[in-house]
Amino acid sequence: MHGLPTAAPADLGLCPERTQGIVQALQRDVDRGRLPGAAVLLARHGRVVLDAAVGRLDPARNTPMGTDAVFRIYSMTKPIVSVAAMRLVEQGRLLLSDPVGRYIPGFLRQQVAVPGPHGVALVPAAQPATVQDLLRHTAGLTYEFTGNGHVNALYAQAGLGRRDQTNAELCERLAALPLAHQPASAWAYSRATDVLGRVIEVITGQALGEHLRETILQPLGMRDTGFHVPPEHHHRIAEAFGHDPDGGVQMPMHDPREVPRLEMGGGGLMSTAHDYARFLQCLLNGGALDGHRLLSPHTLAFMTADHLGTRVAHADNPLLPPGHGFGLGFAVRTALGEASVPGSVGTYHWSGIGGTHFFVDPALGLFAVFMAQAPNQRIHYRGVMRGLVYAAVLD
Repeated sequence: MHGLPTAAPADLGLCPERTQGIVQALQRDVDRGRLPGAAVLLARHGRVVLDAAVGRLDPARNTPMGTDAVFRIYSMTKPIVSVAAMRLVEQGRLLLSDPVGRYIPGFLRQQVAVPGPHGVALVPAAQPATVQDLLRHTAGLTYEFTGNGHVNALYAQAGLGRRDQTNAELCERLAALPLAHQPASAWAYSRATDVLGRVIEVITGQALGEHLRETILQPLGMRDTGFHVPPEHHHRIAEAFGHDPDGGVQMPMHDPREVPRLEMGGGGLMSTAHDYARFLQCLLNGGALDGHRLLSPHTLAFMTADHLGTRVAHADNPLLPPGHGFGLGFAVRTALGEASVPGSVGTYHWSGIGGTHFFVDPALGLFAVFMAQAPNQRIHYRGVMRGLVYAAVLD
């Protein structure tokens, strides 16, 4: 269970019928075969007003979805690892201005791939990438699946997603590859949080999973969150359809039962809606939950401010819609309009490629978590959930 206080929607300014309409809308998609199943949790002013599950946990076995289902959360790992890094900043063990190469020497002498009329040239990085660049995705890194450029292809050839390597080995491979951009010049979603996870390991002398358990997961009571699912909980793992219901090529997903060597800071965790709700409530509380303080309110406000401004190019990127910037681990809403989904200025969010997402609206004291294993429908449900949730808020 989530262990958070509960309340009736009407007591917290939400329409009961419209709140229940969130579940009904998702159930309609289950009934027409577009969504295998989902768990959804909505809270306002510190109380949970909706905690529901629809559809099937595993479509191949016709198992009903439960609110305790365990999901591959992929990039929703990033905010947790970002909080862990900022705890080290608060302790004076890490500076955002530190060059990444201080902790991972391979990043001291990086080169940037520059396309030109006669092919790709390699030029030295004008400045070193910093820890702040890792947190805000301006380190010049990329992902193999976010484009078809020269560096994307090199990433794909390097086997960076292999789960049989350590974080140290992954970072050695990454550091040997050229950057896609000059550091601090452009926002590009990337493996930067994987590197940040290794920085945490170097500073603390702990494996990333061990450090997260000790400093965040256990204090917050996130018992079902980790880099693998132990055998006694395998029956709770949510699965996707075997074939994409929209007719596309279904994205392969990793096996949560496997104990990986790679504790990937950018996308390796499994979790539940209940566990992630506790993490988000801690953030919405200003960094504390049930007597455990992870961060100060000032640090959290700093993390959820826009760190791109007008200097860092980030237009025309579908992962960062108009009216948004990026903070230290989260996309941050900077304008009431412009984006195609509702939300207050200051709302922050992120998602996972497997079909999970969350958003936190401090102005309304509101957060929502959506968990599904529907990778090819992930963008659709991000928009659907925004519309359904804000339609239910009446004050």
